[in-house]
Amino acid sequence: MLESLVTSKTRIKLLLKFFSHANSGYLRSLAKEFDESTNSVRVELNRLTDAGLLVSEDEGKTKVYRANHFHPFFDEITGMVSKFLGLDDLLEKVVKRMGNVEKALIVGDYAKGIDSGTIQMILIGKDLDREYLDFLINKTYEKISRNVEVEILQTDPGNLNGILVYG
Repeated sequence: MLESLVTSKTRIKLLLKFFSHANSGYLRSLAKEFDESTNSVRVELNRLTDAGLLVSEDEGKTKVYRANHFHPFFDEITGMVSKFLGLDDLLEKVVKRMGNVEKALIVGDYAKGIDSGTIQMILIGKDLDREYLDFLINKTYEKISRNVEVEILQTDPGNLNGILVYG
């Protein structure tokens, strides 16, 4: 979906990086992370900065970029990126159908804004439906071509302190 709206693969990578989480980056690290030339990354950083979607500041001799949280389209772009990654649907389905989910957390590369192809989650709750979770993991892979790794931490109903027990 995002590829049909934004034709530059480098621009898509930058949007995913900066609008999936509160990330920052500088030219050379982004070029290395994306396995792209510094020139192609520089061109797209300049375009996004000129459009006001990114802001930059100098930290010593390095120019650091981050998403402009004050841009009028910040929330919309963040929402589009989240939907592109499939995280909205995944979290919504998990919370609705898994049982008593107290918290669902995205961790790992996606939490850092890196599209590594694997979404890592931690689910905290009681009596979670592991069969449905396995079904969701397979469906997510079919739908968005991303592996999902889930660690379940179950709250111990017999412990008043709420200490977590690995499930």
